[in-house]
Amino acid sequence: MTHKRPVRHPGTVVAVLACLSLAACSAGSTSVGKSTGNGLTIGLTAEPATFDFTRTDGAAIPQALLDNVYETLVKLDQSGKIRPDLATSWSLSKDRRTYTFHLVKNATFSNGARFTAEDAKFSIERVNSAWTVAQKAQMSVVDGVRAVSPTELEVTLKKPSNDWLYRMTTRVGAMFSRTGVRELATEPVGTGPYVVRNWNRGDSITLARRKGYWGRTPHFASVILKYFKDPTAMNNALLTGTINVIGQMQSPESLYRFQNNSKYKVIEGTTNGEVVLSLNNGSGPMKNPRARRAVRYAIDHKALVDTCWAGHGKPIGSMVPPTDPWYQNLTDLYPYDRDKARRLLEESGESGRTLRLRIPALPYATACGTVVKSQLEQAGFTVKLDQLEFPAAWLTTVFKNSDYDLSIISHVEPRDMQTVFGDKSYYTHYDNPEFRALLRKADQGSQEQQIASMRAAARLLSKDAAADWLFLLPNLMVADADITGLPVNSVSESLDLTGLGRS
Repeated sequence: MTHKRPVRHPGTVVAVLACLSLAACSAGSTSVGKSTGNGLTIGLTAEPATFDFTRTDGAAIPQALLDNVYETLVKLDQSGKIRPDLATSWSLSKDRRTYTFHLVKNATFSNGARFTAEDAKFSIERVNSAWTVAQKAQMSVVDGVRAVSPTELEVTLKKPSNDWLYRMTTRVGAMFSRTGVRELATEPVGTGPYVVRNWNRGDSITLARRKGYWGRTPHFASVILKYFKDPTAMNNALLTGTINVIGQMQSPESLYRFQNNSKYKVIEGTTNGEVVLSLNNGSGPMKNPRARRAVRYAIDHKALVDTCWAGHGKPIGSMVPPTDPWYQNLTDLYPYDRDKARRLLEESGESGRTLRLRIPALPYATACGTVVKSQLEQAGFTVKLDQLEFPAAWLTTVFKNSDYDLSIISHVEPRDMQTVFGDKSYYTHYDNPEFRALLRKADQGSQEQQIASMRAAARLLSKDAAADWLFLLPNLMVADADITGLPVNSVSESLDLTGLGRS
């Protein structure tokens, strides 16, 4: 099996809402206003906290840096297919264990070092040796890496894996300089078309187009990523000309302000962002399967989406978005049934306990948190709602310390069912050997077996009520009418700036 690189073309931007957000840290500041001339300003929600996604979980770091500062050997196109990037082509051995990549010859890092197969080898091996985040497990299937020549790389897996090449399009596939990893939290060094010019904590990150980039030069010489805690403030920033793009609309009820105005364009598609009502399967009331099932029957998903997200968003019923090959609509497994929820709660013996619903201070979570609390209380639950500062307080309290019963978070990483539920030490603490066996079977089988096993795993996860999936975030973007290259669907975890332009 051999794949070759087509003529390089500008990608399209993939704007995602950062969920377990983290990313940014560089000295300096910038005065942020609407970009003029050959610049662009994009409004986003969850501000990063460090540039080092090798040690910090979350989506905001790759959202800002992947495809822009860091590149990968292979990347996703808008259809979700894997395409060449720093690799011009690749082939897979008959036993499906050895990949051979042929690399571009003229790529350099922003520190001036040439990109070679030794850097690719270093980057892949470093995931297992130095990364500390959950995503590092995605590289554990690698058995050995060999730099055959400066432009040829050989990667041997311990066993066939359908998932591994796909993961190479994500943050774990980012290529690092052997001489540029000392200060990853503050000084990212990559082969991409942009460098971080400065960062104004609490406000913005500025990316500047890099001289000597090996690929096609992006249209915008500079891009400002400006962060807003208040969705109304972000809307007003576009209306008053402070920003050019709302990367992810956080107040869908306000779309009417832009929809019939020729100055703006509105795009609505789908994302990977499952808005999850996370349940602590490891301790507390939600360790009880009957109580978890009661929660699921208590949620009226249509009413919830209509109330907290203005009817925009798709109910899905499990941890798979429609853009994945194994998607199936599983909402019928737990149809809204308040009486059944009450009966299950009584049978569980947990009816006298107070559920701690601890949510991050993010627009979708705060908007939906009060609705979830109300619906659970109508089914007989006692719920205490706590709003935690994001990212620091939520990450420490919920994600790291598991000090919660329920939470609400959008998991935007692609194909993240295994990450969120396949490891019992993860913050959801879901522990089902049958589920993990299905994931292993899916990874090693044929394409047909992969789809069948992933569908079975998603169904089992949903039947077990490991969580409740409130809805899938829509890709709602609003921009100045002359901005081009905006995607309908968000299929990766990066905000790829390379394909944006102005007509």
